[in-house]
Amino acid sequence: MDTRWLQDFITLSELRNFTRAAEARNLSQAAFSRRIQSLENWAGARLIDRSAFPTQLTEAGERFRVAAIELVNQLVEARAGIATVPARNQLRLATSYALATTHLPTWWRDWSAGQQLSCSLQTGNVHDTVSAFTSGTADLLICFHQVAQPLPLDLARYESLALGTELIRPYASPAVIARDGLDLPGSIARPVPLLMYSPGVYFARLIDAAIENGPEPLHGVRLFEAEMSDVLGDMAAQGLGVAWLADSALQRLAAADLQPLANRAWDIEVAILAFRDRSDARPAVDALWQRMRAGIQPA
Repeated sequence: MDTRWLQDFITLSELRNFTRAAEARNLSQAAFSRRIQSLENWAGARLIDRSAFPTQLTEAGERFRVAAIELVNQLVEARAGIATVPARNQLRLATSYALATTHLPTWWRDWSAGQQLSCSLQTGNVHDTVSAFTSGTADLLICFHQVAQPLPLDLARYESLALGTELIRPYASPAVIARDGLDLPGSIARPVPLLMYSPGVYFARLIDAAIENGPEPLHGVRLFEAEMSDVLGDMAAQGLGVAWLADSALQRLAAADLQPLANRAWDIEVAILAFRDRSDARPAVDALWQRMRAGIQPA
């Protein structure tokens, strides 16, 4: 049995939706379904009630879920036990490239002031950073989060802090906006050129949901896909289309001439959350967490 099947099953049991669970595991829905079927074949029992909506576990699935979580936790603890233990004042932080290059430098200056701390930073997409955190190779996770697109994290095990909010909205070149009257939602005759995030990127899920749940149909054509907002922002600045960018990303794109579109109906607000394992009692982790908590501005 592939232990990844257990993680697939646990994710599905938490999200109760094959599509969202597949996205969280960075798999196509077809590949994800095959892995769940392989796990059921190995277990010799039907674990998922596919006739129910939202997806439900069978009685056997509920029993198996308890055992699967216990086994995965044991594997994580075993791996942590043989891994190199971080130095007393060394912290391992996982976050996205976008947050690492905008908010993190200022945050870290404030959080670490007066403390002898060393930080090892891991950057990646949501799947990679969440996996690093849940596997024990990162002590802290900082990430974007929206309730409609939850992360596969057990909140009974992990404590969270809301560090702030971010606005993600569609930007384009001011010259193109003025010349073509570019705005959403576009029309069948004049679809909006869209510069989109690659499938599997967390922002892609947020934007797809915003388009699907928008006040009216959006008429657009996908011209370009990329994982990094820097690439999409530079493309938009060159007049190639519309890109959804976090407002903080404009700090990195200072040379890019960009303007948000007038129609605000497709703006997306997301939270920035920090997570820690409740069982991690290391003084360095706790001290930094208290600094992070103290730095939160009252609403």
